Amino acid sequence: MSMLENFLPAYLEEVVGDRFGRYSKYIIQDRAIPDVRDGLKPVQRRILYAMYDAGNTPDKPYRKSAKTVGDVMGNYHPHGDSSIYEGMVRMAQPWKMAHTLIDGHGNWGSIDDDPAAAMRYTEARLSEIAMELLRDIEKRTVLFKDNFDNTTKEPVVLPARYPNLLVNGVSGISSGFATEIPTHNLREIIDACVAMIDKPDITVEELMAIVKGPDFPTGGIIMGEEGIREAYRTGKGRIYVRSRTAIEDLRGGKQQIVITEIPYQVVKSRLVTAMENIRLEKKVEGIAEVRDESGRNGLRIVVELKKDADAQGILAYLLKKTDLQVTYNFNMVAIVNKAPRQLGIREMLEAYIEHQKEVVTHRSQYELEKAEDRAHVLEGLVKALNILDDVIATIKASKNRQDAQNNLVAKFGFSERQADAILVLQLYRLTNLEITSLEKELKEVEKTIAHLRGILGSLKKLLGVIKDEIGDIRKKYGIDRRSEIQGEVEELKVNLEVMVTPEDVLVTLSNEGYLKRTSKLSFTRSGGELDSTGLKEGDYVRFLLDVNTIESLLIFTQKGQYFLLPVHQVPEYKWKENGTAIVNVIPISKEDRIISVIPVKGFDEPGKSLVFVTRKGQVKRTELKEYMTNRSSGIVACKLSEQDEVLQVILSDNTKEILLVTKLGMSIRFREEEVNAMGRAAAGVRGIQLKDDDEVIAAEWIYGDEGEVLVISDLGYAKRSLVVDYPIQGRGGKGILTFEFKEGKRVRPNGSGLIGTFIVKMDYTVVAIMSNGEKIRFSTETAPLEDRKSQGKQVVSATKTETILNVLRFPQS
Repeated sequence: MSMLENFLPAYLEEVVGDRFGRYSKYIIQDRAIPDVRDGLKPVQRRILYAMYDAGNTPDKPYRKSAKTVGDVMGNYHPHGDSSIYEGMVRMAQPWKMAHTLIDGHGNWGSIDDDPAAAMRYTEARLSEIAMELLRDIEKRTVLFKDNFDNTTKEPVVLPARYPNLLVNGVSGISSGFATEIPTHNLREIIDACVAMIDKPDITVEELMAIVKGPDFPTGGIIMGEEGIREAYRTGKGRIYVRSRTAIEDLRGGKQQIVITEIPYQVVKSRLVTAMENIRLEKKVEGIAEVRDESGRNGLRIVVELKKDADAQGILAYLLKKTDLQVTYNFNMVAIVNKAPRQLGIREMLEAYIEHQKEVVTHRSQYELEKAEDRAHVLEGLVKALNILDDVIATIKASKNRQDAQNNLVAKFGFSERQADAILVLQLYRLTNLEITSLEKELKEVEKTIAHLRGILGSLKKLLGVIKDEIGDIRKKYGIDRRSEIQGEVEELKVNLEVMVTPEDVLVTLSNEGYLKRTSKLSFTRSGGELDSTGLKEGDYVRFLLDVNTIESLLIFTQKGQYFLLPVHQVPEYKWKENGTAIVNVIPISKEDRIISVIPVKGFDEPGKSLVFVTRKGQVKRTELKEYMTNRSSGIVACKLSEQDEVLQVILSDNTKEILLVTKLGMSIRFREEEVNAMGRAAAGVRGIQLKDDDEVIAAEWIYGDEGEVLVISDLGYAKRSLVVDYPIQGRGGKGILTFEFKEGKRVRPNGSGLIGTFIVKMDYTVVAIMSNGEKIRFSTETAPLEDRKSQGKQVVSATKTETILNVLRFPQS
């Protein structure tokens, strides 16, 4: 047979699948997930049993941790010593365990995540409550199995005389499964056990009247009763754990936030560092100093505030942005009958009670066997003492020990066990006092036998024993609840004023897209002139906004998108500097262009709407609150048809009239309320009916008939006409003429289309941006007041080669 014929073909997927399946089974059952009965992972169980077996108990002196780790590794756990020692360290840390199972001596780490000293330096012994997990283990209460090399036996599970899984909790990650069970109050869990023994069909609601929720060793405030209920019902749920804080008044009108309890599993040093970074980076104004004053008297972190700082606001910010408040997700998975299962509190308690029934039954059977054996011996001794002379004579006449034993059995009817006990009887036991004490002991043993048979013969008595024994543990080890339960989840609202110092600033956005925020001080120091701002050659300011740092900017683009940019996030520059390209601040595409920037203080102002006007004459009105967002990316502001674009967006109070003016000199005036409010992504309704080659070039808001309408063409011809000459019409019509273009070969043209429109009530300056980059200013008064249909007069020297590109009101606010 050739060598190749010894090998069978195999698919890699099958081999890997099989091996990974075995590995997963091992990880789940024998490493990361606890047993539902004793709440221990295998490494923890082995550590506790090894210490118990070595006599490393609370009544003896401490022993080096290295010895325990060596015993565990050599006898039960053939893995790295570090994993064993880490398991040991966790069981000794009071901020991780509700009741520590190991009584450590030396440096066992800290809540600041300092590591424990090496195992050669630390010493340990079992804690008193750990003995309750191991109690009765020598009375055949639990199954034992061979260890990894078949040299000794180890327990499959510990007797666990209290519900350790819920009391001490657990967290672990295996392949395909993870578990996260919080710690609970010992008294509450034992009371729940007793209630379940008395009423097996008890509901989760009834159990929640006893077990209010988790009880973390680090205290804190637990919020979310609904999350607890869901977790206790299904095994999954979410709660919020908040630090215990207080605001204290200091001298000089100052205040400080004092933190005395932090959430479970939060590393204190990292929390303090996170708060200090917030102070250093000035994300919040008002924090003077962050100090960790923890010591012998317990945990204490102090956040000292500056004078007149908003203490409540800063506390809300810290709760939101640091681990002062965290979410805790229940994922209660444990091994039940060798398989992982997600369990609610009822199933956990049921499994524990079933385990205790087995433990007490096995213990009672063991003790009954011992008692019956003792009673049998005592009966023989009492019988022998009553016929003592005959017994002695028989022994004396015997050849040797074995002969004496055989003679006693044959002559007096003793069993071999009784005959053996008679032969080892010491002479002092023949006194009258001893004879009486043997009879007394026999009666006691008979009583014990009757009691044990009663337990084994009655479920009620069995459950009574369990209740009494866990009741004793409750009395001995029970502690007051450390975590406070709060039913409702308190919403954290952080005012912008806390994070940002309110300051009036100027924000400019240029035609080429350069953005900057400038303090009023820099503006004043630079001469206080609006014209003197820093710009690239040929660029000009399109938007100049006098705003506050606690406001936000709604930035709208011609392609119907919008961005929300808080003013304090606009990069700060001096007045003479150019600023930064807006693409560095918001992700606007290269093909898009900003057409409106609207400052907003709050989105919940009633009666405020945003009105959109498009080039193709569509008008849309949407309530301002629809545009509230936390996203920094672009969001759809208005739906557009093909080849249409947004012309203008105005913040309105819905009481005015809209005047639309087209490129070819048509105009329409209609009431704003004719445009019904619609959703954010809607397309709007028709504002004006356009000719094929026409488009809307401007939208102005009118209130009453006061004032004039100024229009200007691309060749610089302008004129004013009275607002009263523009009657209110219905939305969607063709409108009326507002400017007449000169036509004819010998006539000097006054423009091919209108470029801008302004409503004038008081005289102001308008800036015309020319195609050659020149800026020409003119007063609105230079435009003649004429009829609505007139041809206007040239106010800006423009030609066919040098036309006007844009007209802006100065200053552009």
